[in-house]
Amino acid sequence: MSGDAPQRGARLVTLLALVVAGEAVFGLPFHITRFFRPTVLEVFGFTNTELGTLFSYYGVLAFLCYLPGGPIADRYPARRLLAASLLLTGVAGVYMASIPGVRGLSVVFAFFGVTTILLFWAALIRATREWGGADQQGAAFGLLDGGRGLFAAGLASLALIPFNLAFPDDPTLATDAQRLDALRHVIWVYTASTLGTAALVWWVVPEPEDTDPEARKLSFEHVRHALAMPSVWFQAAIVVCAYSAYKGLDNYSLFAVDAYGMNEVDGAQVMVMAAWIRPVAAIGAGLLADRIQPTRAALLAFGALLVGYLSFALVPPDPDALTILWLNVGVTCAAVFGLRGVYFALMEESRVPEHLTGTAVGLISLVGFTPDIFVAPVAGWLLDHDPGLAGHQHFFVFLAGFAALGLLATWGLARTEAKAAAISR
Repeated sequence: MSGDAPQRGARLVTLLALVVAGEAVFGLPFHITRFFRPTVLEVFGFTNTELGTLFSYYGVLAFLCYLPGGPIADRYPARRLLAASLLLTGVAGVYMASIPGVRGLSVVFAFFGVTTILLFWAALIRATREWGGADQQGAAFGLLDGGRGLFAAGLASLALIPFNLAFPDDPTLATDAQRLDALRHVIWVYTASTLGTAALVWWVVPEPEDTDPEARKLSFEHVRHALAMPSVWFQAAIVVCAYSAYKGLDNYSLFAVDAYGMNEVDGAQVMVMAAWIRPVAAIGAGLLADRIQPTRAALLAFGALLVGYLSFALVPPDPDALTILWLNVGVTCAAVFGLRGVYFALMEESRVPEHLTGTAVGLISLVGFTPDIFVAPVAGWLLDHDPGLAGHQHFFVFLAGFAALGLLATWGLARTEAKAAAISR
């Protein structure tokens, strides 16, 4: 018993490092525009379409990195890959704090597309799957995303302190200089967290024992094997739909400002408060998935998303009835974060071989995270083409379509695996 305690402690520390790394690396490219979007638009002088174009640069480079990143993760230790990725991302954050122009920021976002994916994403998922073993995949991925959500909410709350202090008592009276100063403080908070996490991962995440050197070799045969698995393609479709919903959260603070008449600070607080739903939803969905199967948990989440998005699109907003806003934000955020807690747990239910984890993740992500390319530009075009409430409602219809497709893809995966299980018996 005494020997088990240090081992359990080491496992928890390793998971903690993976959790912090898994969110810190995405803080600079995503959190700043998610939580402080109206201020970002003001300081950089962007339209919604221009900001969406920046994310498409990120998405294209990320798209090109997912596939090679999978075999790399199967070959090299996660500790080295994660630390290098965090370090490079943090260095780019130092430049971002200088508030560059459109061209400079375009280069930064394209660079983020490489640093956060090529050496990072598949390595993180492989390390988490190995941590969870055969029987705790839902718990492992639920704790990963739930912990990431807890860290994201805490870091956003921390960044909100200097952000608020830089504004006058009445945020609507803020000068351009005050907005710029506020945003620069936020960028520095996220840059420091990214660089600090690089050191944490380097010192805490252990090097794996190289028990099977052949399994660690780069192999195109692994890619061919993964491509031939129907479950990989169903999971890719599920991730596309779930990740489109996740990208949709980036507009919630702007929706609160445009549709409910909130000021910039209150709009940011809507998303900061919503972020605290993530740890509860992801961990809860992961634990539920271990009890009822990940596919069933995903079906419930996609159903909730469909109802929530249609409500956003069809129910006229009333600034005097904020309960409806908070209810829909709560339901859709819980469903989105629940899906993030289970969609990679589907690999165990689908019986993807462990030695193909990185390669399968690369293929699933190659397709599944394409919303990085198209969701932000679509949102920007809809909001600029029909300014105000109409543009937001059209965007929620767009998201509702993906929720419906997610239901169909999850049902298809469940039927495919049920047939495979019946044949194997």
